[in-house]
Amino acid sequence: MTKSAETIFACSSGVGRSGIAVWRISGPDSGAVLDRLIGPRPAPRRAVHRTIIDPDGEPIDDGLCLWFPGPQSATGEDVAEVHLHGSIAVGDAFSRTLSQYGLIPAAPGAFTLKAFMNGRMDLLAVEGLGDLLDAETDIQRQQALSVGQGKSRTQIKKWRESLIAALGVLDAAVDFPDEEDIPADIAHRAVPLLAEVRAEMADHLATAARGQKLIDGLDLAIIGPPNAGKSSLMNRLMGEERAIVSDIAGTTRDVVTGRINIAGRVVNVLDTAGIRDHTQDTIEREGIKRSRAAAEAADIIVVLHDATENSTPSPLPAVMADGAVIEVTNKVDLHPSDSDRLALSLKTGEGWDEFLRSVEASVRHQATPSLFPRARQQLLLARAVEDIDRLLQGADQADSAMMEPELFAEDLRGALSQLDQLVGQVTTEDVLGSIFSSFCVGK
Repeated sequence: MTKSAETIFACSSGVGRSGIAVWRISGPDSGAVLDRLIGPRPAPRRAVHRTIIDPDGEPIDDGLCLWFPGPQSATGEDVAEVHLHGSIAVGDAFSRTLSQYGLIPAAPGAFTLKAFMNGRMDLLAVEGLGDLLDAETDIQRQQALSVGQGKSRTQIKKWRESLIAALGVLDAAVDFPDEEDIPADIAHRAVPLLAEVRAEMADHLATAARGQKLIDGLDLAIIGPPNAGKSSLMNRLMGEERAIVSDIAGTTRDVVTGRINIAGRVVNVLDTAGIRDHTQDTIEREGIKRSRAAAEAADIIVVLHDATENSTPSPLPAVMADGAVIEVTNKVDLHPSDSDRLALSLKTGEGWDEFLRSVEASVRHQATPSLFPRARQQLLLARAVEDIDRLLQGADQADSAMMEPELFAEDLRGALSQLDQLVGQVTTEDVLGSIFSSFCVGK
Protein backbone atom coordinates (compact mmCIF):
# COMPACT_ATOMS: atom_id res chain seq x y z
CA MET A 1 0.00 0.00 0.00
CA THR A 2 1.15 3.53 -0.76
CA LYS A 3 2.18 5.68 2.21
CA SER A 4 0.63 9.15 1.98
CA ALA A 5 4.01 10.83 2.71
CA GLU A 6 5.69 9.20 -0.28
CA THR A 7 6.16 11.10 -3.52
CA ILE A 8 5.54 8.71 -6.38
CA PHE A 9 5.82 8.86 -10.16
CA ALA A 10 4.78 6.85 -13.21
CA CYS A 11 4.08 7.14 -16.90
CA SER A 12 0.28 7.18 -17.05
CA SER A 13 0.02 6.79 -20.81
CA GLY A 14 1.50 3.29 -20.92
CA VAL A 15 4.90 1.90 -21.82
CA GLY A 16 6.59 1.67 -25.19
CA ARG A 17 7.00 4.00 -28.14
CA SER A 18 4.32 6.69 -28.55
CA GLY A 19 3.87 10.25 -29.75
CA ILE A 20 3.34 11.68 -26.26
CA ALA A 21 4.02 10.20 -22.83
CA VAL A 22 2.22 11.66 -19.82
CA TRP A 23 4.18 11.43 -16.57
CA ARG A 24 2.52 12.00 -13.21
CA ILE A 25 4.17 12.93 -9.91
CA SER A 26 2.18 13.01 -6.66
CA GLY A 27 3.27 13.72 -3.10
CA PRO A 28 4.80 16.41 -0.86
CA ASP A 29 8.00 16.72 -2.91
CA SER A 30 6.21 17.22 -6.25
CA GLY A 31 6.64 21.00 -6.34
CA ALA A 32 10.30 21.01 -5.37
CA VAL A 33 11.13 18.34 -7.93
CA LEU A 34 9.22 20.19 -10.64
CA ASP A 35 11.24 23.32 -9.84
CA ARG A 36 14.46 21.36 -10.34
CA LEU A 37 13.22 19.86 -13.59
CA ILE A 38 12.03 23.03 -15.32
CA GLY A 39 12.88 26.04 -13.14
CA PRO A 40 10.11 27.99 -11.37
CA ARG A 41 6.88 26.03 -11.53
CA PRO A 42 4.00 27.47 -13.60
CA ALA A 43 0.78 28.94 -12.24
CA PRO A 44 -1.64 26.26 -10.99
CA ARG A 45 -3.51 24.33 -13.68
CA ARG A 46 -1.78 26.19 -16.51
CA ALA A 47 0.24 24.33 -19.15
CA VAL A 48 3.62 25.75 -20.09
CA HIS A 49 6.22 24.61 -22.61
CA ARG A 50 9.60 24.05 -20.97
CA THR A 51 12.90 22.21 -21.36
CA ILE A 52 13.25 19.41 -18.81
CA ILE A 53 16.77 18.98 -17.40
CA ASP A 54 18.55 16.27 -15.41
CA PRO A 55 20.50 16.84 -12.15
CA ASP A 56 23.59 17.88 -14.15
CA GLY A 57 21.66 20.53 -16.06
CA GLU A 58 21.61 18.56 -19.29
CA PRO A 59 18.37 18.58 -21.28
CA ILE A 60 16.26 15.43 -21.26
CA ASP A 61 13.50 16.66 -23.57
CA ASP A 62 11.11 19.56 -24.03
CA GLY A 63 7.40 19.29 -23.33
CA LEU A 64 4.36 20.59 -21.50
CA CYS A 65 4.34 20.92 -17.71
CA LEU A 66 1.43 21.45 -15.34
CA TRP A 67 1.22 22.10 -11.61
CA PHE A 68 -1.76 21.07 -9.42
CA PRO A 69 -1.33 22.08 -5.77
CA GLY A 70 -3.27 20.00 -3.27
CA PRO A 71 -5.90 19.48 -2.10
CA GLN A 72 -7.44 20.59 -5.42
CA SER A 73 -5.85 17.81 -7.44
CA ALA A 74 -6.70 14.32 -8.62
CA THR A 75 -5.00 12.70 -5.62
CA GLY A 76 -5.75 15.38 -3.05
CA GLU A 77 -2.06 16.26 -2.68
CA ASP A 78 0.50 18.17 -4.74
CA VAL A 79 0.63 16.81 -8.28
CA ALA A 80 2.84 17.62 -11.26
CA GLU A 81 2.36 16.45 -14.84
CA VAL A 82 5.06 16.42 -17.49
CA HIS A 83 4.17 15.59 -21.11
CA LEU A 84 7.23 14.33 -22.98
CA HIS A 85 7.90 12.67 -26.31
CA GLY A 86 7.10 9.00 -25.97
CA SER A 87 10.41 7.37 -26.82
CA ILE A 88 11.94 4.67 -24.68
CA ALA A 89 15.18 6.64 -24.30
CA VAL A 90 13.40 9.79 -23.08
CA GLY A 91 11.33 7.73 -20.65
CA ASP A 92 14.39 5.97 -19.25
CA ALA A 93 16.25 9.26 -18.77
CA PHE A 94 13.31 10.97 -17.09
CA SER A 95 12.59 8.00 -14.83
CA ARG A 96 16.26 7.84 -13.84
CA THR A 97 16.24 11.56 -12.97
CA LEU A 98 13.14 11.28 -10.79
CA SER A 99 14.68 8.35 -8.93
CA GLN A 100 17.83 10.42 -8.33
CA TYR A 101 15.62 13.04 -6.65
CA GLY A 102 14.30 10.40 -4.25
CA LEU A 103 10.93 9.76 -5.87
CA ILE A 104 9.46 6.25 -5.80
CA PRO A 105 8.06 4.41 -8.85
CA ALA A 106 4.31 4.03 -8.37
CA ALA A 107 2.77 0.62 -7.79
CA PRO A 108 -0.38 -0.36 -9.70
CA GLY A 109 -3.28 1.84 -8.58
CA ALA A 110 -1.08 4.01 -6.34
CA PHE A 111 -2.43 7.34 -7.60
CA THR A 112 -6.04 6.21 -7.22
CA LEU A 113 -5.27 4.87 -3.75
CA LYS A 114 -3.95 8.29 -2.76
CA ALA A 115 -7.17 9.85 -4.08
CA PHE A 116 -9.20 7.42 -1.97
CA MET A 117 -7.12 7.93 1.18
CA ASN A 118 -7.38 11.70 0.79
CA GLY A 119 -11.15 11.66 0.35
CA ARG A 120 -11.18 12.54 -3.35
CA MET A 121 -12.92 9.27 -4.27
CA ASP A 122 -15.00 6.71 -2.41
CA LEU A 123 -14.56 2.98 -2.91
CA LEU A 124 -17.46 2.69 -5.33
CA ALA A 125 -15.91 5.39 -7.53
CA VAL A 126 -12.61 3.52 -7.39
CA GLU A 127 -14.24 0.26 -8.47
CA GLY A 128 -16.16 2.03 -11.22
CA LEU A 129 -12.91 3.53 -12.49
CA GLY A 130 -11.27 0.11 -12.48
CA ASP A 131 -14.14 -1.35 -14.49
CA LEU A 132 -13.97 1.58 -16.91
CA LEU A 133 -10.27 0.98 -17.53
CA ASP A 134 -11.04 -2.67 -18.31
CA ALA A 135 -14.16 -2.00 -20.42
CA GLU A 136 -14.20 -3.80 -23.76
CA THR A 137 -17.75 -2.97 -24.87
CA ASP A 138 -19.96 0.10 -24.81
CA ILE A 139 -22.39 -1.33 -22.28
CA GLN A 140 -19.49 -2.16 -19.94
CA ARG A 141 -18.41 1.47 -20.29
CA GLN A 142 -21.91 2.71 -19.47
CA GLN A 143 -22.20 0.51 -16.37
CA ALA A 144 -18.76 1.56 -15.12
CA LEU A 145 -19.59 5.24 -15.56
CA SER A 146 -22.89 4.83 -13.68
CA VAL A 147 -21.03 3.37 -10.71
CA GLY A 148 -17.97 5.64 -10.93
CA GLN A 149 -19.89 8.88 -11.39
CA GLY A 150 -22.06 8.42 -8.33
CA LYS A 151 -25.38 6.71 -9.17
CA SER A 152 -24.57 3.85 -6.79
CA ARG A 153 -23.42 6.28 -4.12
CA THR A 154 -26.64 8.31 -4.48
CA GLN A 155 -28.73 5.18 -3.99
CA ILE A 156 -26.76 4.18 -0.90
CA LYS A 157 -27.10 7.71 0.50
CA LYS A 158 -30.88 7.47 0.12
CA TRP A 159 -30.99 4.11 1.93
CA ARG A 160 -28.67 5.37 4.64
CA GLU A 161 -30.85 8.40 5.32
CA SER A 162 -33.91 6.16 5.68
CA LEU A 163 -32.09 3.79 8.04
CA ILE A 164 -30.84 6.69 10.17
CA ALA A 165 -34.40 8.04 10.39
CA ALA A 166 -35.60 4.61 11.56
CA LEU A 167 -32.72 4.42 14.03
CA GLY A 168 -33.77 7.76 15.45
CA VAL A 169 -37.21 6.34 16.14
CA LEU A 170 -35.74 3.28 17.88
CA ASP A 171 -33.32 5.41 19.91
CA ALA A 172 -36.21 7.58 21.08
CA ALA A 173 -37.93 4.46 22.41
CA VAL A 174 -34.70 3.49 24.21
CA ASP A 175 -33.84 6.90 25.65
CA PHE A 176 -37.32 7.98 26.73
CA PRO A 177 -39.22 4.80 27.66
CA ASP A 178 -41.39 6.46 30.33
CA GLU A 179 -42.15 9.78 28.69
CA GLU A 180 -45.89 10.33 28.41
CA ASP A 181 -45.63 12.01 25.01
CA ILE A 182 -43.68 9.04 23.54
CA PRO A 183 -46.21 6.45 22.26
CA ALA A 184 -45.76 2.88 23.49
CA ASP A 185 -45.65 1.54 19.96
CA ILE A 186 -43.14 4.07 18.65
CA ALA A 187 -40.57 1.38 17.79
CA HIS A 188 -43.08 -0.34 15.52
CA ARG A 189 -43.49 2.88 13.57
CA ALA A 190 -40.03 2.31 12.04
CA VAL A 191 -41.14 -0.98 10.47
CA PRO A 192 -42.84 0.35 7.27
CA LEU A 193 -39.81 2.50 6.44
CA LEU A 194 -37.46 -0.43 6.97
CA ALA A 195 -39.64 -2.73 4.87
CA GLU A 196 -39.52 -0.23 2.00
CA VAL A 197 -35.71 0.04 2.16
CA ARG A 198 -35.37 -3.72 2.39
CA ALA A 199 -37.53 -4.21 -0.74
CA GLU A 200 -35.43 -1.72 -2.74
CA MET A 201 -32.19 -3.38 -1.66
CA ALA A 202 -33.53 -6.82 -2.57
CA ASP A 203 -34.58 -5.58 -6.01
CA HIS A 204 -31.08 -4.29 -6.73
CA LEU A 205 -29.52 -7.47 -5.35
CA ALA A 206 -31.72 -9.64 -7.57
CA THR A 207 -30.23 -8.11 -10.74
CA ALA A 208 -26.71 -7.45 -9.46
CA ALA A 209 -25.30 -10.80 -10.61
CA ARG A 210 -26.26 -9.93 -14.19
CA GLY A 211 -24.25 -6.75 -13.88
CA GLN A 212 -21.29 -8.81 -12.76
CA LYS A 213 -21.70 -10.89 -15.93
CA LEU A 214 -21.17 -7.68 -17.91
CA ILE A 215 -17.75 -7.41 -16.29
CA ASP A 216 -16.74 -11.09 -16.31
CA GLY A 217 -18.31 -12.02 -19.63
CA LEU A 218 -20.86 -14.74 -20.36
CA ASP A 219 -19.97 -18.35 -21.14
CA LEU A 220 -21.80 -19.84 -24.14
CA ALA A 221 -21.21 -23.57 -24.56
CA ILE A 222 -21.97 -25.34 -27.85
CA ILE A 223 -22.76 -28.99 -27.15
CA GLY A 224 -24.15 -31.87 -29.13
CA PRO A 225 -23.32 -35.26 -30.64
CA PRO A 226 -20.19 -35.81 -32.75
CA ASN A 227 -20.17 -34.31 -36.25
CA ALA A 228 -23.28 -32.16 -35.67
CA GLY A 229 -21.43 -29.02 -36.81
CA LYS A 230 -20.39 -27.52 -33.47
CA SER A 231 -16.97 -26.37 -34.71
CA SER A 232 -18.52 -24.89 -37.86
CA LEU A 233 -20.99 -23.00 -35.67
CA MET A 234 -18.21 -21.62 -33.49
CA ASN A 235 -16.17 -20.53 -36.52
CA ARG A 236 -19.16 -18.70 -37.98
CA LEU A 237 -19.85 -16.93 -34.67
CA MET A 238 -16.19 -15.97 -34.34
CA GLY A 239 -15.85 -14.89 -37.96
CA GLU A 240 -12.64 -16.91 -38.28
CA GLU A 241 -11.41 -20.49 -38.46
CA ARG A 242 -10.88 -20.98 -34.73
CA ALA A 243 -11.87 -24.67 -34.49
CA ILE A 244 -10.86 -27.55 -36.78
CA VAL A 245 -13.71 -28.72 -39.00
CA SER A 246 -13.73 -32.31 -40.28
CA ASP A 247 -16.17 -34.98 -41.42
CA ILE A 248 -14.43 -37.36 -39.04
CA ALA A 249 -16.47 -37.72 -35.85
CA GLY A 250 -14.63 -36.83 -32.64
CA THR A 251 -12.18 -34.33 -34.17
CA THR A 252 -12.65 -31.92 -31.25
CA ARG A 253 -11.17 -33.54 -28.14
CA ASP A 254 -10.86 -30.55 -25.79
CA VAL A 255 -12.85 -27.37 -25.16
CA VAL A 256 -11.89 -24.69 -27.72
CA THR A 257 -12.64 -21.12 -26.62
CA GLY A 258 -13.02 -17.75 -28.29
CA ARG A 259 -14.00 -14.30 -27.01
CA ILE A 260 -16.41 -12.11 -28.98
CA ASN A 261 -18.86 -9.22 -28.63
CA ILE A 262 -22.53 -10.19 -28.93
CA ALA A 263 -25.23 -7.57 -28.35
CA GLY A 264 -22.67 -5.37 -26.63
CA ARG A 265 -21.71 -8.10 -24.17
CA VAL A 266 -18.45 -10.02 -23.91
CA VAL A 267 -19.15 -13.69 -24.61
CA ASN A 268 -16.75 -16.59 -24.20
CA VAL A 269 -17.77 -19.17 -26.83
CA LEU A 270 -16.86 -22.76 -26.00
CA ASP A 271 -16.76 -25.44 -28.69
CA THR A 272 -16.92 -28.79 -26.92
CA ALA A 273 -16.19 -32.38 -27.80
CA GLY A 274 -19.07 -34.35 -29.25
CA ILE A 275 -21.11 -36.19 -26.63
CA ARG A 276 -22.09 -39.81 -27.13
CA ASP A 277 -22.90 -42.57 -24.69
CA HIS A 278 -20.34 -45.17 -25.72
CA THR A 279 -16.72 -44.78 -26.76
CA GLN A 280 -13.64 -46.87 -26.14
CA ASP A 281 -11.28 -43.93 -26.73
CA THR A 282 -9.82 -42.76 -23.41
CA ILE A 283 -9.04 -39.28 -24.74
CA GLU A 284 -12.53 -38.89 -26.20
CA ARG A 285 -14.08 -39.92 -22.87
CA GLU A 286 -12.07 -37.17 -21.16
CA GLY A 287 -13.25 -34.71 -23.82
CA ILE A 288 -16.87 -35.69 -23.19
CA LYS A 289 -16.34 -35.21 -19.46
CA ARG A 290 -15.01 -31.71 -20.07
CA SER A 291 -17.91 -30.96 -22.40
CA ARG A 292 -20.41 -31.81 -19.69
CA ALA A 293 -18.51 -29.69 -17.15
CA ALA A 294 -18.44 -26.72 -19.55
CA ALA A 295 -22.18 -27.00 -20.12
CA GLU A 296 -22.92 -27.22 -16.40
CA ALA A 297 -20.98 -23.98 -15.79
CA ALA A 298 -22.24 -22.09 -18.85
CA ASP A 299 -24.67 -19.19 -18.80
CA ILE A 300 -26.04 -20.10 -22.22
CA ILE A 301 -26.11 -23.57 -23.77
CA VAL A 302 -26.55 -24.10 -27.50
CA VAL A 303 -27.59 -27.73 -28.04
CA LEU A 304 -26.83 -28.60 -31.66
CA HIS A 305 -28.62 -31.58 -33.20
CA ASP A 306 -27.97 -33.25 -36.55
CA ALA A 307 -30.99 -33.30 -38.89
CA THR A 308 -29.59 -36.40 -40.63
CA GLU A 309 -29.67 -38.30 -37.31
CA ASN A 310 -33.30 -37.95 -36.23
CA SER A 311 -32.99 -40.42 -33.39
CA THR A 312 -30.21 -38.48 -31.66
CA PRO A 313 -31.34 -37.74 -28.09
CA SER A 314 -30.80 -34.41 -26.35
CA PRO A 315 -27.19 -34.71 -25.09
CA LEU A 316 -27.45 -33.04 -21.68
CA PRO A 317 -30.99 -33.10 -20.33
CA ALA A 318 -29.76 -33.02 -16.72
CA VAL A 319 -28.10 -29.62 -16.96
CA MET A 320 -30.27 -27.82 -19.47
CA ALA A 321 -32.18 -25.96 -16.75
CA ASP A 322 -29.00 -24.40 -15.32
CA GLY A 323 -28.62 -21.82 -18.07
CA ALA A 324 -30.51 -20.37 -21.01
CA VAL A 325 -30.90 -23.18 -23.53
CA ILE A 326 -31.17 -22.78 -27.28
CA GLU A 327 -31.91 -26.00 -29.16
CA VAL A 328 -30.95 -26.01 -32.84
CA THR A 329 -31.15 -28.58 -35.60
CA ASN A 330 -28.32 -28.25 -38.14
CA LYS A 331 -28.01 -29.66 -41.68
CA VAL A 332 -31.62 -28.96 -42.62
CA ASP A 333 -30.38 -28.51 -46.19
CA LEU A 334 -29.78 -32.28 -46.23
CA HIS A 335 -32.82 -33.36 -44.26
CA PRO A 336 -35.84 -31.15 -43.35
CA SER A 337 -36.58 -30.93 -39.63
CA ASP A 338 -40.11 -31.18 -38.24
CA SER A 339 -39.10 -30.53 -34.61
CA ASP A 340 -39.77 -27.36 -32.59
CA ARG A 341 -36.06 -26.54 -32.57
CA LEU A 342 -34.56 -23.73 -34.58
CA ALA A 343 -33.79 -24.98 -38.08
CA LEU A 344 -30.30 -24.17 -39.33
CA SER A 345 -27.98 -24.94 -42.19
CA LEU A 346 -24.44 -23.78 -41.53
CA LYS A 347 -23.61 -24.74 -45.11
CA THR A 348 -26.23 -22.56 -46.85
CA GLY A 349 -26.91 -19.99 -44.11
CA GLU A 350 -30.57 -20.92 -43.81
CA GLY A 351 -31.91 -19.97 -40.36
CA TRP A 352 -28.76 -18.09 -39.35
CA ASP A 353 -30.45 -14.74 -38.72
CA GLU A 354 -33.14 -16.33 -36.55
CA PHE A 355 -30.50 -18.26 -34.60
CA LEU A 356 -28.42 -15.12 -34.05
CA ARG A 357 -31.48 -13.19 -32.82
CA SER A 358 -32.16 -15.96 -30.32
CA VAL A 359 -28.57 -15.87 -29.06
CA GLU A 360 -28.60 -12.07 -28.78
CA ALA A 361 -31.86 -12.16 -26.80
CA SER A 362 -30.41 -14.70 -24.35
CA VAL A 363 -27.21 -12.69 -23.99
CA ARG A 364 -29.13 -9.47 -23.26
CA HIS A 365 -31.24 -11.23 -20.65
CA GLN A 366 -28.30 -12.88 -18.92
CA ALA A 367 -26.18 -9.70 -18.64
CA THR A 368 -27.86 -6.39 -17.74
CA PRO A 369 -26.42 -3.22 -16.14
CA SER A 370 -26.43 -2.95 -12.36
CA LEU A 371 -25.44 -0.32 -9.81
CA PHE A 372 -23.70 -3.01 -7.76
CA PRO A 373 -21.91 -5.26 -10.28
CA ARG A 374 -18.99 -6.45 -8.14
CA ALA A 375 -19.00 -9.45 -5.82
CA ARG A 376 -17.78 -7.34 -2.86
CA GLN A 377 -20.68 -4.94 -3.32
CA GLN A 378 -23.23 -7.74 -3.59
CA LEU A 379 -21.93 -9.45 -0.45
CA LEU A 380 -22.26 -6.28 1.65
CA LEU A 381 -25.69 -5.49 0.22
CA ALA A 382 -26.85 -9.04 1.00
CA ARG A 383 -25.59 -8.67 4.58
CA ALA A 384 -27.51 -5.40 4.96
CA VAL A 385 -30.69 -7.14 3.77
CA GLU A 386 -30.08 -9.93 6.30
CA ASP A 387 -29.71 -7.42 9.13
CA ILE A 388 -32.98 -5.72 8.21
CA ASP A 389 -34.72 -9.08 7.77
CA ARG A 390 -33.68 -10.08 11.27
CA LEU A 391 -35.10 -6.83 12.62
CA LEU A 392 -38.37 -7.13 10.71
CA GLN A 393 -38.84 -10.76 11.74
CA GLY A 394 -38.30 -9.80 15.39
CA ALA A 395 -40.74 -6.92 15.12
CA ASP A 396 -43.33 -9.20 13.56
CA GLN A 397 -43.05 -11.65 16.44
CA ALA A 398 -43.28 -8.99 19.19
CA ASP A 399 -46.33 -6.96 20.10
CA SER A 400 -46.04 -3.22 20.58
CA ALA A 401 -45.63 -3.41 24.34
CA MET A 402 -43.00 -6.17 24.31
CA MET A 403 -40.80 -4.94 21.44
CA GLU A 404 -37.21 -4.38 22.59
CA PRO A 405 -35.91 -1.40 20.59
CA GLU A 406 -32.35 -1.82 21.95
CA LEU A 407 -31.92 -5.16 20.17
CA PHE A 408 -33.50 -3.97 16.95
CA ALA A 409 -31.32 -0.87 16.94
CA GLU A 410 -28.23 -3.10 16.92
CA ASP A 411 -29.41 -4.90 13.79
CA LEU A 412 -30.10 -1.54 12.20
CA ARG A 413 -26.60 -0.32 13.03
CA GLY A 414 -25.29 -3.51 11.45
CA ALA A 415 -27.09 -2.67 8.19
CA LEU A 416 -25.68 0.86 8.31
CA SER A 417 -22.20 -0.58 8.78
CA GLN A 418 -22.59 -2.67 5.62
CA LEU A 419 -23.51 0.46 3.64
CA ASP A 420 -20.52 2.32 5.11
CA GLN A 421 -18.26 -0.50 3.95
CA LEU A 422 -19.78 -0.30 0.47
CA VAL A 423 -18.50 3.25 -0.01
CA GLY A 424 -15.30 2.59 1.92
CA GLN A 425 -15.95 4.62 5.07
CA VAL A 426 -15.02 1.45 6.94
CA THR A 427 -12.68 -1.01 5.24
CA THR A 428 -9.62 -3.21 5.72
CA GLU A 429 -6.15 -3.37 4.22
CA ASP A 430 -6.98 -6.72 2.60
CA VAL A 431 -9.99 -5.28 0.78
CA LEU A 432 -8.02 -2.27 -0.43
CA GLY A 433 -5.13 -4.45 -1.55
CA SER A 434 -7.44 -6.67 -3.56
CA ILE A 435 -9.13 -3.74 -5.30
CA PHE A 436 -6.09 -1.59 -6.10
CA SER A 437 -3.81 -4.44 -7.18
CA SER A 438 -5.93 -4.84 -10.34
CA PHE A 439 -5.15 -1.30 -11.53
CA CYS A 440 -2.51 -0.45 -14.08
CA VAL A 441 0.64 1.48 -13.21
CA GLY A 442 0.13 5.24 -13.52
CA LYS A 443 -3.52 5.20 -12.43
